[in-house]
Formats: sequence, C-alpha cells, structure tokens
Amino acid sequence: MFAFKRLLRSRRAVRRIVRPTGRERRFPDDEIIVTKTDLKGRITYANEVFLAVAGFREEEVIGQPHSIIRHPDMPRCLFQVMWETIQRGEEIFAYVLNLCKNGDHYWVLAHVTPTFDHQGRIEAYHSNRRTAPERAVRRFADLYRELKAIEDRHRDRRRGLAASRERFDALVGRLDVSFNEWVLKEGA
Repeated sequence: MFAFKRLLRSRRAVRRIVRPTGRERRFPDDEIIVTKTDLKGRITYANEVFLAVAGFREEEVIGQPHSIIRHPDMPRCLFQVMWETIQRGEEIFAYVLNLCKNGDHYWVLAHVTPTFDHQGRIEAYHSNRRTAPERAVRRFADLYRELKAIEDRHRDRRRGLAASRERFDALVGRLDVSFNEWVLKEGA
C-alpha cells in the first residue's frame, strides 16, 4: 500500500506546471536516450540516459504521457506530423526541444519508429534520441519559433494548429527531398 501511495504522489508531482529556466542541458554525443511508449504515447520504458538528462526517476515517468517532457516552445504541428507518420507505420526523424523536470531544456535529434507485432500490426513506439548539432538547433529553433507564433496568433487552438500545419506543409513541399532527408541533411 505504501508503494502505491508513493507512486500516486510522484505522479501528481509530475503534473505540476514547469516553467522553462532558459538553461540548456547537454549530454555526451556517444550516449543515446531511449524511450518506448504504448499506442497512446504513455511511457513504458525509459533508459538511464533519459532519466538522467530529463531529471526524473523511473517511477515518475512510467505510465505517464511522453508529453511530460514537451517544451512549451515546440509547435504542436510538429507533433501532429510525427504522430501521423508513425501511425502510418513509418519512421520519422525530427529535431525536438524537450523540457526537463526542473525547467531546463535539451535539444535532440529524435528517431521515432513503430514497433510491429508478429502479424505486422503496430503495438508500440520506440524513440532513440541523440544530442542535436548546434547548426541544426539554430536552423530548427528559427522554424519552430515561426510555427509556434502562427499557432499562438489564433484564439482557437484548432485554427492555430491548422494554420501552423499549412505553413509547415508549404515549407516541406518546396524541398527537393523528404522531411526525413531534410532533417538529416541539416544536421550533417
């Protein structure tokens, strides 16, 4: 009973509003953050690198939505694109700004893939993340600020998301490569 109450308290603490500090955390280039989620995006596994960088204990994140580390400066349209892609059974690469438990932030190059069962159905999602190169961070931070500003200009969140997504699709549509190729090229 005591362990269950402690788990409930730790989950309540995670739901608090975290204000970004503006301090960036880095982690070694040779380390990889790994998380796995169920089909709803709830964390089912988090490696030690994730826990150390994000500042959580394992019992605070297991069962929580992966959005627990979502930074408020990230445009919602990017997550919409990510979800659509992995739900189609495809992989996606994206630069993502994440929020630590204490409000610090860290940039990653995320590679998110569906996990399939023996019958070819998606049963979970798997994400590997490496530290993001500074050049790519500068490029994508500018893009994300633009998309987030579009979202924030609208009182209606759905309209803001639609407008931001329209801008995102227009930008990607002008590329001579796929979104994944563009992301990887920007970090090279």
